[in-house]
Amino acid sequence: MPVYQYKARDRAGKVLAATMEAATEREVASALREKGLFVSEIKAPGKGLNAEIKLPTWLDPSSRPGPRDVTLFSRQFATVINAGLPVVQSLAILQRQSEKEGFENALKKVREDVETGIPLSDAIAKFPGIFDKLYVYLVKAGEASGNLDGILERVAAYLEKQAELRGKIRTALTYPTVVLVIAIGVTFFLLTGVVPQFATILQQLGGEMPVITRILIGVSDFLQGYWWTMVLAIVLAIVGIRVWRRNEGGRRATDRLLLRMPVFGTLLQKTAIANFASTFGLLLRSGVNIVEALDITKGTARNAIVEDILEEAKDAVQRGEQISVTLVKHPVVFPPLVASMTAIGEETGAVDAMMQKVSDFYEREVDEAVATLTAALEPMMIVFLGVIVGFIVAGMFVPMFSIIGQLS
Repeated sequence: MPVYQYKARDRAGKVLAATMEAATEREVASALREKGLFVSEIKAPGKGLNAEIKLPTWLDPSSRPGPRDVTLFSRQFATVINAGLPVVQSLAILQRQSEKEGFENALKKVREDVETGIPLSDAIAKFPGIFDKLYVYLVKAGEASGNLDGILERVAAYLEKQAELRGKIRTALTYPTVVLVIAIGVTFFLLTGVVPQFATILQQLGGEMPVITRILIGVSDFLQGYWWTMVLAIVLAIVGIRVWRRNEGGRRATDRLLLRMPVFGTLLQKTAIANFASTFGLLLRSGVNIVEALDITKGTARNAIVEDILEEAKDAVQRGEQISVTLVKHPVVFPPLVASMTAIGEETGAVDAMMQKVSDFYEREVDEAVATLTAALEPMMIVFLGVIVGFIVAGMFVPMFSIIGQLS
């Protein structure tokens, strides 16, 4: 009969840890409940060949929690707290039903910290890879206001909207990426598999080859012998860009370039505005003061130019100025509409409500930008493929027609 390890709390709240021999996990839980204990964890350790072999959390992607797990946790946490369960018991329930080991271990440590009297916000702050600064501040605001379940509901809704925005951008980029990869694969196959055979035939037939054919054969020979140099160049370019972006100047330069790109830059700009408005509005509605709200929002911007503008706005607010005064100075990133609506919110004392309207408006704008980007990329990719295939076909068949004409 297997031996189960368990942790439980008695009616006084004392945590007990021991082992029990039983046929199933359910029997252990039943026996502990009969003793008047509240079960928090039951675990059966494996032995010998029956031991479960697990990869370390950092090597197993399925064990690492993602945004979707945090969103689901927030929604469930709000539900059980709203039902009247204490925070510790709620964490124990959510810990047991977590599907990912990394998240389960984190919740276990959070629960243990809360049991010792540490505030929930301080406990989750120990896991910045799961709960970011925004999440920690919102939980702290919920604890201070006594509305933790309401705050968690807002957090869950916010995370869902952010995931939806990221999904729209991925959708816009998926089509051109797939087409580009296919185009590169087909081109490489034609140049290294088909063109060499035609080159051999043309050389056997003799005759002078046109410039386009000589260029095509030269590219084919280069790819066959030195294809690895192109792969190395691409890898070095990617590494170089990443290293450059680690420098503040390089990051600002690339982010500024991205915002100024046609079509795609507009999509990034509207996404950044929607993200700013939803995050800033959520923080203000949750009771976070305006300076801290700007500082946290800056940390979620993911664009150096937007971060600089929000840092400037924070400094302006500390000097007694309005946020809209700073936004007006940067119409390239924040259009006059955003600055005007922010100014109206500041005058009426309803900045959070105005931010919600800005967020809703620009989320619709993101939808239109995604459709515009997709519509613009489709003909561009078709023309790109047509030029490549046309060049290869012309390079192969023009000399064939010439030679056939000479023979006839």
